[in-house]
Amino acid sequence: MGFVVDIPLWGAIAVAFFLLVGASLTLIGAIGFLRLPTFYERIHAPTLGTSWGIGGIMLASMIYFTLSSQRLVIHEILIGIFVTITTPVTLMLLARAALHRDRAENDLNVPSKFRNEQDD
Repeated sequence: MGFVVDIPLWGAIAVAFFLLVGASLTLIGAIGFLRLPTFYERIHAPTLGTSWGIGGIMLASMIYFTLSSQRLVIHEILIGIFVTITTPVTLMLLARAALHRDRAENDLNVPSKFRNEQDD
């Protein structure tokens, strides 16, 4: 059978709230990824969804495991730090690579703001 942990009502409400917020933000990011038309518009939505979505899910996990094990559990913060650092860096690298490729091919999908600039 299963291992059932009894946590206080306020803890269960907090866990449910942060799970719903995190999942909703991740869903919004995924919908933005599917609905936005160009690559440059598309890369922004998932990064916000992963950064803020993981924050909500991470908080829910920390609250649940702190209450269920009756000791402070904060190792999820490491996951949040790694995601927060790597997501924007990955976004910038993907955007710069796509911009370089599109400029080299004289593609009209390059945002007008960046058409006449040269790569560093």
